[in-house]
Amino acid sequence: MIPLLLGAGISLVFTLTMTPLFIKLFTAIGWGQFIRDDGPQSHHAKRGTPTMGGIVFIIGAIVGYLLGHLIANGQPFTRVGFLVIFMMVGMGLVGFLDDFLKTRKQRSLGLGGWSKIAGQVVISTIFAFLALTSPDENNLTPAGTVIDGVQHIYISAIRDISWLQLTAFGAVGGAILFILWVNVIAVSASNGVNVADGLDGLATGAAMVATAAYIFIGFWQYNQSCFGGADEADLFKCYVVRDPLDLAVIAACISGSLVGFLWWNTSPAQIFMGDTGSLGLGGAIAALAILSRTELLLVLIGGLFFIVTGSVIVQRVYFKITKGKRIFLMSPLHHHYELKGWAEITVVVRFWIIAGLFVAAAVGLFYLEWANR
Repeated sequence: MIPLLLGAGISLVFTLTMTPLFIKLFTAIGWGQFIRDDGPQSHHAKRGTPTMGGIVFIIGAIVGYLLGHLIANGQPFTRVGFLVIFMMVGMGLVGFLDDFLKTRKQRSLGLGGWSKIAGQVVISTIFAFLALTSPDENNLTPAGTVIDGVQHIYISAIRDISWLQLTAFGAVGGAILFILWVNVIAVSASNGVNVADGLDGLATGAAMVATAAYIFIGFWQYNQSCFGGADEADLFKCYVVRDPLDLAVIAACISGSLVGFLWWNTSPAQIFMGDTGSLGLGGAIAALAILSRTELLLVLIGGLFFIVTGSVIVQRVYFKITKGKRIFLMSPLHHHYELKGWAEITVVVRFWIIAGLFVAAAVGLFYLEWANR
């Protein structure tokens, strides 16, 4: 518990105090935001605002995680904690390349769409491979459970779904399916956060409450662990998850880091997270869902991202089917409401409320599943 509180606090203080220094640095080296001509015209006033702010809260979360453990000197570092960091940093690097090319060439297109996805696939595949290896003393890997030398891997919702066992297709087939499944989740989540990052503070606030959900989930799984954490009367309710407390710690560090960053990112934003931040956050959220074995619950936890991304897909499909007609004035959905006359801060706060309601529903469903077993 102490590393969790320390990590969150250190991450928050880091981003709250260090972000102004990064703003000056990014301004000095010319890392300013490029604004698309086909977006809302009011956004052109934001041109030149420092971007790539994801660097700040990614570093902040890592610093908080490391110092929280070192100062507490009680809870050891874990494989799952570093896997979340790996996914966040890896996806963040893909986003950084995209941001860097945009600022260097002063255009809205950095990496090509398929190049960006290729980078995300590489990071997701390495993550999945690492999650399949190194069982601990309880015969748990981050991805599954080793029984009699065979690793059992499932698709999960609130916990593993017994009839969706990937290793029913054999050890190799199950591993391949797991890698593909991880790619679907990670690429979808990272691009979902990326699409939502269109207004000051919108993606930051929504991701903050999404990662906060995993603080509760990880801590609850730790208290109800099948390996010494649960009361005997509740063993049938326990969770088979590797190092859930450390998942709660890294989730707290990310969430705390976002709180400090939001101070400077809220309207009017003095710095943007860029693709560096949005892809990194999406990767971290995907990793938390996979490692806590609550993958399908991510649809609710990231409900706002799902809706915003869905609005883009619906708009494009409808545009092609009707040969030029539109459902929304502009997609993603937040721009539609801007063009309807809503103030930017109004859109952001209302979307935060929606994100919070989705997270509350997800956490409530998570608890009710345990309570009703």
